[in-house]
Amino acid sequence: MLVLVAPGQGSQTPGFLTEWLELPGAADRVAAWSDAIGLDLAHYGTKADADEIRDTAVAQPLLVAAGLLSASALGDIAPGAVAGHSVGEITAAALSGVLDDAAALSLVRKRGLAMADAAAITETGMAALLGGDPEVTVPHLEKLGLTPANINGGGQIVAAGTMEQIAALEADKPEGVRRVVPLKVAGAFHTHHMGPAVETLAEAAKALAPADPKVAYVSNKDGRAVASGAEVLERLVGQVANPVRWDLCMETFKELGVTALLELCPGGTLTGLAKRALPGVKTLALKTPADLDAARELLAEHAA
Repeated sequence: MLVLVAPGQGSQTPGFLTEWLELPGAADRVAAWSDAIGLDLAHYGTKADADEIRDTAVAQPLLVAAGLLSASALGDIAPGAVAGHSVGEITAAALSGVLDDAAALSLVRKRGLAMADAAAITETGMAALLGGDPEVTVPHLEKLGLTPANINGGGQIVAAGTMEQIAALEADKPEGVRRVVPLKVAGAFHTHHMGPAVETLAEAAKALAPADPKVAYVSNKDGRAVASGAEVLERLVGQVANPVRWDLCMETFKELGVTALLELCPGGTLTGLAKRALPGVKTLALKTPADLDAARELLAEHAA
């Protein structure tokens, strides 16, 4: 059984979309998406620098477009489950049939803008903690006023809060934490700082007509497989201000009997976590079109 996963914000790098746009029909498809949402995805995916694509309003649509484009390049696929990390959940919603591509890109464009606006209210950020015990780390973060915004499993927790709180964390690491690594994001996502964005997304969701997922959709909220499209959409709205529990998603992958994990473009982060937390599960990250043949072989061997 194979689970198809979509990465979240911070996984983007300058020019990462360049080779994907050389595939037949890809440039036209991305141009149509760009026109629909009012954002030049091809420019940002090929020519923009790291600071430009760090912008939340740019990064989020760019990542969803990359995930959908790389998934379509695989051809007809039959994963046993889908999941996404943070904004990758919108990619997963499209892959599972809950939203069509146009609705997914429209929603993520509004999400990115709303979260950028919320992030502008207070200077905030996020940092990954490598190593340590969650039972020790989480209380330490709370003592500093930080939120454990992503509990990723595999020994990684991401803290979020004001830049002053992040600086205090770097100076006072929890016991057992080896490194504190600031992330390339522009705000304290999945915390109360994103409250205003929830209201905006709730309004945008009213115009959507979600379908029930065609394959198991594993949610960041609690790792549960959600069978209702309406509930998936409701969770997508609330998710921006709630912690990402990727550790629980991986526990569900185990329970579902997943034997392989394929991470869509720009892959790498989630496969790294899976290698540590899911021993015995084969993993592959789609980074460039050169990875497509290996991905198709993995799908043929493990897909439902």
